[in-house]
This record gives sequence, structure tokens and C-alpha cells, in this order.
Amino acid sequence: MSYVRSVLQPGEKVIMIGRLSWIVYHRAIFLLVVGIILIVLARIFWGETVVILITAALFGALTIVSAFQGWFVRWTTEIAVTDRRVIYKRGFINRHTIEMNMDKVASVDVDQSVLGRLLNYGTVTVQGTGMSFEPLRRIESPLSLRNAIIAK
Repeated sequence: MSYVRSVLQPGEKVIMIGRLSWIVYHRAIFLLVVGIILIVLARIFWGETVVILITAALFGALTIVSAFQGWFVRWTTEIAVTDRRVIYKRGFINRHTIEMNMDKVASVDVDQSVLGRLLNYGTVTVQGTGMSFEPLRRIESPLSLRNAIIAK
């Protein structure tokens, strides 16, 4: 059972479920591309040697570990907007949660770089009266999340 489902109050409805963007896999993608380029260059300059096998094994292992890490972070992070509050949870064993009632939300800021605009991800910061969320980084569809929060 997800954290969000377990903390819902009676009669509380989920308006939107936010999630981390696929960009959390950027390290794995980078390692995969670098590994392929190195394998191609090794094959061109050295032919069939053990260097190609070592390079493929090393970058293959690094890519798998990095992809698993990105998947795990994405899997253990939950963001939800309900009709009463905003809920953010990250972590698996060492859990970190923040919840803010909708009547305490003062503003919602969205920061997107050029790449973020092109790939539809960004940082969302929820400012409240007396407190604020930590910046929610690499959020998929940040404008939709902001609209769900401010549409009271």
C-alpha cells in the first residue's frame, strides 16, 4: 500500500499524483552512451581485444547500478495533491515526509531550465504560511502539479 493511500483521511480525495521525471535516469543514460562510444573506439583502434570486453562489462555494470538507483528513488518518492493537503514522501527505510494543508499554501513556484522546458520537468517549491516544502526537484509536468495545488 502506498504511503499516500495509507494517510488519507475519511472523505479525502486525491486530485493529482505527481511523480519524478524519467530524467532521474540521466546518469545511466550517460554511462550507456559513453560505454558504447568507448567500445566503438576500442574496436576501431585495437580490433578484437580483451579491452572491449572489459569496457563493456565495466560500463554495463555501472549503467545497471545507476539505472537501479534512479528507479529506486523514483519508486520510493510519492507526491500527491488532495482536496485538503499536499503530501510529499521520499525514502524507503529512512522515510522523510512533508504535508501541508491547502489553507496554509501561500504560493507555488516552478523553476524550469531550457532542457526542463523541452523535456517537461522542473523544480516545484510550495511556500506556506510559516513553513515551506523543500524544493521538489525533477518533477514530471511541474505546471500541472502547480495548477492542481493552486486550484482550490
